[in-house]
Amino acid sequence: MWEYKWHGCVANLYAPLGEGVYEMPDRRTFLLALAVLLSGCVSRGDDDPGAGGGGETTVGTVAPSGPREARATDALLGAIERRRSVREFAADPVESEDIALMMWAAQGVTAPASGFRAVPSAGALYPLELYAVTAQGVSRYVPDRDELREISGDDVRRALSAAALAQMFIAEAPVVFVITGVYARTAAKYGRRAERYVHLEAGHAAQNLLLAAVHLGLGGVPVGAFADGAVRRVIGAAEDETPLYVIPVGTPARL
Repeated sequence: MWEYKWHGCVANLYAPLGEGVYEMPDRRTFLLALAVLLSGCVSRGDDDPGAGGGGETTVGTVAPSGPREARATDALLGAIERRRSVREFAADPVESEDIALMMWAAQGVTAPASGFRAVPSAGALYPLELYAVTAQGVSRYVPDRDELREISGDDVRRALSAAALAQMFIAEAPVVFVITGVYARTAAKYGRRAERYVHLEAGHAAQNLLLAAVHLGLGGVPVGAFADGAVRRVIGAAEDETPLYVIPVGTPARL
């Protein structure tokens, strides 16, 4: 038979086997019993005039660091709170400087001396490539120079939409970002684990880009349903690049 002895807020649980010899309960029994005992634990001292055997237990609560409304005024936290998947876009164009800012948020260099970027990368190997597709053509982001390099002057958004299983909101978005990954860059160090690391990094980059979009008054949605080879050909990516995300962005048609 288990015995439970109570000393203030310390519970001793044991089974007596003989004079001065005790057996500890198994872990599950111990944790269950401890939870029951601690649920009624109140700090009581001998000099506490309110201490008594039959008084009610008061459970304290921890207040948040500040009102939610105040925290929401912070630019980052506000963007996180307002982020939603947007598939309907107004006809308004997205300014080139806004496109550049979103691409910097996804892959920009934030520490020139080390080359570290805005998102974590396994081994700092940076396997991602980032493209922007607009009515003016296709451009690739060059992180080291923080610039866009033109790949094509053709508007391929409709072809990109077709490659993404005819999701027409891709064709209607003023700008569509494409994130690709070069697994070989990471596999040289991490072998078969590389694919997982590249996918994790793509998620970091996509979220940064989408939060930057919200901060700019825009919205977007990450798309993963597409034919890899078709997307690669449409944007003019290299054969060793695997498309990982298609992200249409624009001014939300409905707020």
